[in-house]
Amino acid sequence: MASTIMGYERPNGEIGIRNHLLIIPTVICSNQVCSRIMAMVPGAVAIPHQHGCSQIGADKTRTFDMLAGTGKNPNVGAVIIISLGCEVVDPIALAEEIRTTGKPVEVFDIQSVGGSVKAIAHGTELAKRMMADLAKQEKVPVPLNKLKVGVKCGGSDATSGLASNPALGAAADALIAEGGSVVIGETTEIIGAEHLLAERCVTPEVSDKLYFIVDRFEKEVERMGADMRGGNPSPGNIAGGLSTIEEKSLGCISKCGKAPIQDVIEYAARIPEHGLYFMDSPGNDIECVSGMAAGGAHIVCFTTGRGTPTGAAVVPVIKITGNKMMFRRMEDNMDVDVSDMLDGSAGLEQAGERIWQEIVEVAVGKWTKAEVLGHTEFSINRIGPSL
Repeated sequence: MASTIMGYERPNGEIGIRNHLLIIPTVICSNQVCSRIMAMVPGAVAIPHQHGCSQIGADKTRTFDMLAGTGKNPNVGAVIIISLGCEVVDPIALAEEIRTTGKPVEVFDIQSVGGSVKAIAHGTELAKRMMADLAKQEKVPVPLNKLKVGVKCGGSDATSGLASNPALGAAADALIAEGGSVVIGETTEIIGAEHLLAERCVTPEVSDKLYFIVDRFEKEVERMGADMRGGNPSPGNIAGGLSTIEEKSLGCISKCGKAPIQDVIEYAARIPEHGLYFMDSPGNDIECVSGMAAGGAHIVCFTTGRGTPTGAAVVPVIKITGNKMMFRRMEDNMDVDVSDMLDGSAGLEQAGERIWQEIVEVAVGKWTKAEVLGHTEFSINRIGPSL
């Protein structure tokens, strides 16, 4: 495998495999303006969300970090930040944080420009100009070992743990062998198997971090007076043949391969280069993938047995399945079929190589099915109550 791929070299030394113009609403009140501008300017992508005001403490910080991290993702070439003008998320501070990457950032608020209609017109002109500048950027050879890939599963069934997850694990090992980075998340879906991941941590301190985030989550569930069972495995998981959280977790952890875990990082934290990392994140598909994107992932590989169409705003999402019937039924949404593992016509390494080849092809420009269909989902994991 070549040690370089064609991509975009960023001013801060990072590499991008896409060159998005990202439109960020700092608050739910500016969602509609951002969405209208996206509709007016082909190639632009907006990330509507429900937060940005009536938040305090950790939630206020998380919203800021998620928006900043998504803007800093190396697949983003330029950013427009649109504020209402009175929310708790500071748009100027957000712009300055994203500008640390060296990419161009514009910022304005709806109240100052005179309302939604004028804001849409102003933002559309900005977006057209910035898109024209991005179109002039050319791809250059960039190091493959800077590639960061998230591994995720959702809508799982029995075929996930038997085929698609271990095949993805083999592909993850291939990327790490090239010097790249892999991040796995879903703290809720390693419960019952966390000891197996802890044994792979490079130091006792990293192992302690892993046990800490699992314990923190379980205590939060207890504080709410709730029981995970009934929510995880989900009704769809159970219908697909998964009976317990332990059974689901054993299949879940196989998608990160066999490499040692270098560190445990918080939700949306920057993903280090080289090696395998665990990100504390919910199992919720879009919240998890959005956190990986905010951490700097270039691609997310997403296994599913039941089938799901979701993608992400700034990262291509590769859909992988071991369920042949679902692949045929939802072929519009699926990228890679490894169901031949289950009839013995393909081995683990062969299926893993198929996924690895897809990762490389997507990295150099091939569109995923989610990208073709225009899926730009984005969501921020919430911690506490609104004011």
